[in-house]
Amino acid sequence: MDFNTRLLHGSAVKKYPEGATVPAVAQVSAFAYDTPEQLEKVFNNRAPGYAYSRIGNPTVDAFEQRICELEGGTAAVACSSGMAAITAALMNILQEGDEVIAGSGLFGGTIDLFGDLESFGIKTKFVNHITVEEIAPLITEKTKAVFGEVIGNPGLDVADIRPAADFVHERGIPLLLDSTTATPYLVQPLQLGADIVIHSSSKYINGGGNAISGVIVDGGSFLWDVEKYPRMAEYQKFGAFAYTAKLRSGIWRNMGGCLAPVNAFLNIVGMETLGLRMERICSNAHKLAGALSQFEGVTVNYPALPDSPYKEITDRQLGGRGGGIITMRTGSKEKAYRLMNRLKYACNATNIGDIRTLVIHPASTIYAHSTPERRQAAGVYEDTVRISVGIEDANDLICDFTEALRA
Repeated sequence: MDFNTRLLHGSAVKKYPEGATVPAVAQVSAFAYDTPEQLEKVFNNRAPGYAYSRIGNPTVDAFEQRICELEGGTAAVACSSGMAAITAALMNILQEGDEVIAGSGLFGGTIDLFGDLESFGIKTKFVNHITVEEIAPLITEKTKAVFGEVIGNPGLDVADIRPAADFVHERGIPLLLDSTTATPYLVQPLQLGADIVIHSSSKYINGGGNAISGVIVDGGSFLWDVEKYPRMAEYQKFGAFAYTAKLRSGIWRNMGGCLAPVNAFLNIVGMETLGLRMERICSNAHKLAGALSQFEGVTVNYPALPDSPYKEITDRQLGGRGGGIITMRTGSKEKAYRLMNRLKYACNATNIGDIRTLVIHPASTIYAHSTPERRQAAGVYEDTVRISVGIEDANDLICDFTEALRA
């Protein structure tokens, strides 16, 4: 099945009770059983079932299965937010004294998280881009993970997944990728060698801007060396499910960052149009970026433009589709604000992946706590405007932005 058909008719789409086309919202805290013997078996993973919504819920489970199928993974674990997903995915394999190599072009909250991990004795070394050439000099025996974004937000650098994955695997290190901005519509990183894929599903997967959530998808193919990752030893018996088994029974379960059932439901409803929305969003973004690049005095960054340094990777890995985000440098913070204040259709909001076009000044908002060096490494300057393109008519968006620029 192709992408849109699989969204609606894939193996993860079950025959829901009473003939429902989407699963019901199991908005409950706990699940009752007839006997304590039954509950004991469920609680100790000796029988299928649900005991408590923090550790398992049928609506959340339905969402996890559908995302897992789209990414071609072995298992998926949903979380309360994208940041909760990134935190749990990393902490599942890291401990005091470990090191992470991460791309610099990350979402501001992720960069802040790596700063927080220093308090737990976990050091992060940043590279400008997730490439073999930049990663290689930084690897030590303490390196336990390489982390990056498929399409950086808002730097818009595109990771070349296959060579990076092959290189770190030769050294026994997993590659974890945040694919929020790419979505499984543009690329399935697990198929190109990544080991763990993470989404802030509040964004494009949900699409409507009505639910906060995150999800971790395990590829199940990484061979965990128990000498290097000693805490994985007791989970080796689960084979391809080792990482997820440890995640579910450990850090994810204990930190309590579970997804609310109603949010899982909203994500399922939203994701059924993911392919259609991404097709329109990518088309709109490409047209708008092309129109904006004709203006003197502004610099437009979009991976699918002919002058982008990532055009070749975008064509080869993403099918020539550059995603839904454009960044633009206007010359000064004042000009950036004046531009944003003159727009009629774009909302000033911090989200991305909404059906509506959104704009934000990253330096004063999502990167407000980052150092000037970190901002610059992430492609954020005082005059940067980030545009999350929606599904409006492209001509209307082009007219709105060009009139604002002329003014």
